[in-house]
Amino acid sequence: MLLSVLLLLVVVSGAQTAYYGIVYTYSAGDIQQDALPTLNSFKLSFSSCEELDSWFCEGNCSALDLYVIDERRGEWCQKEYIVNIPDTILTILDAAADYLLLSANWTENRNGIVSLATAPLIDLRNRSDINKPNSSPQTTILPLLRVPSNCQRNINLLVSDPDGDTIRCRYAASPECETCTPPSVLSVSPSCTLSFSPTNSSDEGPYAVQLVIEDFPRQTITLTNSSGSQEVKTSSDVISKIP
Repeated sequence: MLLSVLLLLVVVSGAQTAYYGIVYTYSAGDIQQDALPTLNSFKLSFSSCEELDSWFCEGNCSALDLYVIDERRGEWCQKEYIVNIPDTILTILDAAADYLLLSANWTENRNGIVSLATAPLIDLRNRSDINKPNSSPQTTILPLLRVPSNCQRNINLLVSDPDGDTIRCRYAASPECETCTPPSVLSVSPSCTLSFSPTNSSDEGPYAVQLVIEDFPRQTITLTNSSGSQEVKTSSDVISKIP
C-alpha cells in the first residue's frame, strides 16, 4: 500500500532560475502508542537566496523551520527546511514511498538538464534489527564545485547512515530525473566518490550532477507494517533512497 506521507512544493521565481540541487533526508523516532515522530530535512541550493519565492506544505507542517546555511552573494545560496512531524499516524507504516514535488530550472549546463525531478523512497515499517523504523542516509549538498579541466580530481561525498546500513551512490535514472544524461566528464562509484577525469578545453563549462544515495541492510531483516504484514529485506535490497 503506497501512501503520500508528505507532499511539498517549491515555487521559484522566473523562467530561467539557477537551481543547483537538493538533498532530502528523513529520520524516524521510536513508535509511541499510535504515533511515529519523524524529522524531514530539505536542503536546497540556488544562485541566490532571492530565487526561492515560496514554499507550500500539505500535511502537518506546523513545525517548519528555515535556515540559511551558507551564501556567497552573487554566486550561490543554500537553504534548509526542517519539517518536524510529531504525530505521524501509524498507518504510514504501510507506506514505502514519499512524494516530493518541486518546480525549478537547473542552471545552464553542458549535459542538457533543464527541469528538476526527484523520486525519493522512504520506508517507515518497523525493522527487526533495530526495533524501530528506518532512517535515510544523511548527507549534505555540493551546491557548486569548480575543478581545473586538466587535473584529475576525486571528490569523496560525506555520507553516513544512522542505522549503520551500507550506503551506495549512483546516478539518478528515470523517474528520478526529468532528463537523466550523466556528465561526460564525471563518474560516480558505489562508495560515493565523484571522479573527474582530465579533458580538453572544448568540454569546459558547467555540468548538472544528479545523484541518488541508497541504504542497504548489512544482514537480512524483516520489515513489519501496522497490520502485521511482513517483508524480508536482504543485504542486496534497498530500504530507502534520497536525491
